[in-house]
Amino acid sequence: MRITDLKAITLGGSTVIRVETDEDIYGYGEAHCPKQHVMSLKRLIIGEDPTDVARVMKKIRFRGAFKPFGSPVSSIEMALWDIAGKAAGLPVHKLLGGKIRERVRVYCDCGVGVRLDPEDPSSAYSPEAYAEKARMRMNSPEGFTILKFDIGFHGGQLLSVPGGSYEAEATYPTRGHVTERGLKAEVACVEAIKEVLGDKVGLAVDCGPGQILPAAIRLARALEPFNLVWAEDLLTGDYTPYTDPKDYRLLTSSTSTPILTGEQIYLRHGFRDLIEQHAVDIVAPDICDVGGLAEAKWIAELADLYGLLIAPHNTGLPIAFMANVHVGAAMPQNFIAFEFHSADIPRWEDLIEGVEKPMIKEGFVKVPDSPGLGIELNEKVARRCLPEGEGYFE
Repeated sequence: MRITDLKAITLGGSTVIRVETDEDIYGYGEAHCPKQHVMSLKRLIIGEDPTDVARVMKKIRFRGAFKPFGSPVSSIEMALWDIAGKAAGLPVHKLLGGKIRERVRVYCDCGVGVRLDPEDPSSAYSPEAYAEKARMRMNSPEGFTILKFDIGFHGGQLLSVPGGSYEAEATYPTRGHVTERGLKAEVACVEAIKEVLGDKVGLAVDCGPGQILPAAIRLARALEPFNLVWAEDLLTGDYTPYTDPKDYRLLTSSTSTPILTGEQIYLRHGFRDLIEQHAVDIVAPDICDVGGLAEAKWIAELADLYGLLIAPHNTGLPIAFMANVHVGAAMPQNFIAFEFHSADIPRWEDLIEGVEKPMIKEGFVKVPDSPGLGIELNEKVARRCLPEGEGYFE
């Protein structure tokens, strides 16, 4: 079997790729970058055997970097596993070592609060707004067991507080030192959410990136009474082209609040110091940015060796979502859950066929046993979502 073509389309802000072969087997991948970035790798993979995943990846891995520049490489790796599974008649999780769980837990990214005043964007940042969003998500039909909310600079909550920080600007990512007023506002939002959730549903918070180390330590300590599942990206994170394990180690060693980071990191090498130095409690690679499924599983196993947990980051379309289900099924028992970022998108799961729906039940996704990723694009739905003038895998 040989790769004969690489095609791409734009769907909902993401790029969906299709790697084609001379045996009429093709594989899907998802990238969170312009499709031109993925297509630049086409010449490097044409003629290769797609079932030799490691061999193909050796040719293109050096073209990736910190988010978003690892996404083109990661999407091709995803598609190669889809092809390899279809060719072997096996689900991808079997090729990754086999499943150790029948269902994979997902957690819901809730963003900030509900906009209580439709005319006032800042009304989404009050404790009451966060409490209302918590009630909505707690009663959602998916039955999520973990919810994550944005506080701090992420989502703009801290920037909405007059005098809440020094130096931070309304750009992303930003950086600044949090004031006493800002700290109190962050804690008030968490307190309001916890009053709704109690101990029935776990709560995680996404805090950054951008807090200065002393402010991050103060916030993490202030959040200790709430028994959070984790506090995310307090120092660096999304779209930050570096990670400082020493600062993260100081933060993690200063609090009992579990600390998480990693969604922007490319390859296992970027996680080595974080894991070996116990610089965080939980790592969060994104298979669309870290280099793919096998890379994420390798990181999970290394983290498990050192007693760290893993909660993969995920956003975008059902393609990457289902790829996360496969790799999550095969990860060790340090796996917590992976992220679901589309609770507010109606009929989100209609983009794919071949899986049991609704996909999320009681906070879990059933692991499929059909070959490859076990999905097929719904061409009719996909065509409706294409930008004007763009053809379907032409």
